[in-house]
Amino acid sequence: MDRKIKVTPERPRLNVHRSNKHMYAQIIDDVSGKTLVSASTKIKALEGLDGKKIDAAKKVGETIGKLAIEKGIDKVVFDRSGYIYHGRIKALADGAREAGLKF
Repeated sequence: MDRKIKVTPERPRLNVHRSNKHMYAQIIDDVSGKTLVSASTKIKALEGLDGKKIDAAKKVGETIGKLAIEKGIDKVVFDRSGYIYHGRIKALADGAREAGLKF
């Protein structure tokens, strides 16, 4: 099956990327081609979370959710980039939902 993510200006895309050490999340407006909000484990507010990858992923989700709400974004389309929805990806999504994002 070929599934495509349908993005509108009202619902930008929340893109997630993970590496062995870090988690990255960005909210992208594909219509204009611009990144609206981004967060990762590399930002100063989240640097002290070494060793707890799931906790760090949840904090990234909470951070991106708070930043998005501040910018007036409350609905997004979740793009997990092909990663299986468990572990760190699920923790990031749960953190974003707790911060107030809907997807």
